[in-house]
Amino acid sequence: MSGFRPGWLPSIAVALLLPLLLGLGLWQLARAEEKRALLEGFAAREQAAPMSVTELERHADLAHLRIRLSGQFDERHSLLLDNRQRDGRVGVELLQPFYDQASGLWLLVNRGWLPWPDRRTPPQFTTPEQPLELVARVHVPLGEAFQLGADPAGGDWPRLITAVQPERLWRQLGRGGMAYEVRLEPGPAAYRAEWPVVAMGPEKHNGYAVQWFALAAALLGLYLYLGIHNSRQFARENQHEPSHESGPFHS
Repeated sequence: MSGFRPGWLPSIAVALLLPLLLGLGLWQLARAEEKRALLEGFAAREQAAPMSVTELERHADLAHLRIRLSGQFDERHSLLLDNRQRDGRVGVELLQPFYDQASGLWLLVNRGWLPWPDRRTPPQFTTPEQPLELVARVHVPLGEAFQLGADPAGGDWPRLITAVQPERLWRQLGRGGMAYEVRLEPGPAAYRAEWPVVAMGPEKHNGYAVQWFALAAALLGLYLYLGIHNSRQFARENQHEPSHESGPFHS
């Protein structure tokens, strides 16, 4: 553009910020596509018949596979996963060891969400004493859970925790167990068993992408406006300067 004068400082800022904003927008679009593919894969697994725990050995990816359990809960070693919210209400998720008779393995079963409005009194729950037939889904975390510090290894039961670590529990109890948490499907032994597959859906990633692209467009528009404005102002200033090539002494 002829006479385009944005200035060197805005030019440097745009050269640094514009690729960053566009890159963040493209990254959010890629994340949206990943989440979409993940949800489609999990939706297909939800329609599959539940398998036995021993059949899991045939699968490299265990995430969201449905399994049949047959056995009993261990009420004595219950865990309460803290800081869980539903509909704006605070609470915990109840996790209990479950011995699967068919495989001979212990599994850490998440029975669902419980309200905990008053932390001066412990959450109230009951545990079935009789053998049960259950259906659950294997939960493989997408990333490491953020913790301010490690949960204490000792203490009274039920024990309050901030992250689910089945292998650590099995080491403490001296048991052989599955490395992943399993989450109950709605049923008689479940509390509020609503399990979002992903914390942030594709639509949110798309929304963030639009925001980054809008910021990039605003930055580019401001840069073009500044360059054109400065160019016009420079031209007006030149028009008002006295000419040195005119006058009675010009030769």
